[in-house]
Amino acid sequence: MKLIFKILKFLALFIATLVIIGGAVLYFSGPQLPKNSDETIDNVLQTDLPELIKGKTGYVYPENSSVWFESINPRSEDNGAVLLFMGIANDAFGWPQGFIDLLVDSGYQVIRYDYRGTGMSDWMPEWEKSPYSLSDLASDAKLILDTLNIEKAHLVGASMGGMVAQEFAIHFPYRALTLANMMSSGNILDENLEGISRDITFDLIKIGLKYGIFPSERNIIKMHIAARTILKGDAEYKINIKEIAEQVLYNQRNRNGYNPHVSGQHEKAVRLSGSRYEELKKLEIPSLVIHGLNDPFVPIAHSKKLASILPNAKTKWFMNMGHDIPPSLYDSLATELIKNFKRNPT
Repeated sequence: MKLIFKILKFLALFIATLVIIGGAVLYFSGPQLPKNSDETIDNVLQTDLPELIKGKTGYVYPENSSVWFESINPRSEDNGAVLLFMGIANDAFGWPQGFIDLLVDSGYQVIRYDYRGTGMSDWMPEWEKSPYSLSDLASDAKLILDTLNIEKAHLVGASMGGMVAQEFAIHFPYRALTLANMMSSGNILDENLEGISRDITFDLIKIGLKYGIFPSERNIIKMHIAARTILKGDAEYKINIKEIAEQVLYNQRNRNGYNPHVSGQHEKAVRLSGSRYEELKKLEIPSLVIHGLNDPFVPIAHSKKLASILPNAKTKWFMNMGHDIPPSLYDSLATELIKNFKRNPT
């Protein structure tokens, strides 16, 4: 018995040591957050949050689920509607408010929505029994246009959102005016192209563990700042800490926060959807393919192949842009998008 007790004691000590070492590795791993991050986060935590909902909100109800949306109308001229599709595991607030404001100020009605599994939409507790695909997410967007009585819209998607926008254009071509894809792919599983970076994926998992084990408001904000730092790669620009902190905290306090299980849902949706190459060859609408030359996550080869497949595509490769929508490029990105919109105005 004494021997067994000694073995158990040793195992307990060994496991405790591993936990301490693992915790220390997690604590000191991950990117260095930008200077003054703590001070900026403190100010946001202690100050009243601005109202980040600027438009009309509502729900659509596909397949016994609920999907939240927001529609922001321009103040004066009406140049048409823009439908935004955000990236994997992100809700509607993944779109920077400063970027959205530029489109609204240019006379466009901007519509953003929470994918299934995110934000104020249904988090799909029975998801594993009936996984949804990217085309299902696109169908949700079509229901939103129906609800708003919008016949056609310009489609703008980032990362996985670009894939959802492609699905929308493929399945509802009569509802799409133009298509813009940022840092995306027509088939992220293309065996002839380099896939998404495993190193970056692992880094994102690490910061998820580092800040997500004890998900305080401060840690959730830091997790999002760290993710943006990782995804910008070696691009040199300042991240808007205050804007990120306000958006994350608004989500935490005024909405449903962040679903820790949605990455798996969206990854499954991508795999279910497969390649869109053949369907994309038939799209005649004006298209714009954008990619950052510093993107560490999705290789630019995916955007180059996408542009070669789309019949009516133009390209724009941005210096000093990672897998992100940097504040330094809000104006330039909005300008390029509006140029594409004007190729097929309402």
